[in-house]
Amino acid sequence: MSLPNSDFEAVSASPWHSLGLKQDGSVVAWGRNDHGECNVPSPNNEFIAIAAGGYHSLGLKQDGSIVAWGRNDYGQCNILPPNSDFVAIAAGEWHSMGLKSDGTVVAWGQNGKGQCSVPYPTNGFVAIAAGSFHSLGLKQDGSIVSWGINGSFVPLPNNSFTGISAGNRHCIGLKQDGSAVAWGRNYEGQCNIPEPNDGFVAVAAGDTHSLCLKQNGSIVLWGGNEYGQSNIPSVNNDFIAIAAGEYHSLGLKEPALSWHGEKMFLVSVMSLLLIAILWPSPQATVTV
Repeated sequence: MSLPNSDFEAVSASPWHSLGLKQDGSVVAWGRNDHGECNVPSPNNEFIAIAAGGYHSLGLKQDGSIVAWGRNDYGQCNILPPNSDFVAIAAGEWHSMGLKSDGTVVAWGQNGKGQCSVPYPTNGFVAIAAGSFHSLGLKQDGSIVSWGINGSFVPLPNNSFTGISAGNRHCIGLKQDGSAVAWGRNYEGQCNIPEPNDGFVAVAAGDTHSLCLKQNGSIVLWGGNEYGQSNIPSVNNDFIAIAAGEYHSLGLKEPALSWHGEKMFLVSVMSLLLIAILWPSPQATVTV
């Protein structure tokens, strides 16, 4: 895929495709497109958030409505009415989630593992995350609520969390003090957070790997690496956002630095550049 690799302000990665949100409110999608998950519906504008699911995609509009496209065999693209007042979105393997302005969570799609059965009380949430077959919600009091499979047992003490991410079968929580907590399946070491476990400002959970963004703009990666998804970029600085797919990772940079092979060049201080860490994969490749 070829595009102007600049002016991005958010990224999202699924198992097989990726999404980028531009500063002008448009969405760029690339990677596997067997079910139309990369076919952004018109009008492609006024988006403020994005979420890439298993084979579907979600976009949150300025007016608080959600647009969904791609595979829909479990109703993961059928937004529950009323489609309004949403402030955040999350997409899992076969299910979708929306956070309302009043702090309530709505979930729809496949519910075979209880991933759409939001525990009572369904309000007081400030953030959401969707894994393959589980869901997470961050409460106003800094605690995490988890439902579905492989994410239900949040480690104690369950407090002081400021961020969450749900992977395939594991989860990561970001603490107020800048440390990260990981739990769930750990067969590739995806829950073994490297030391020093501090200074983190964002977390992202993939299939069998994990990422954390440091306060200094560098990325820490660990876990499965069979396709290079945990290979730290050669210039590991100036990152402002991260996302983890199944076998690829994304990082958003400012100022924009890119490379062709080993040659580095400065693009523009004011632009935002998307770095794809897994080079061979079509869902990760961004051509400048």
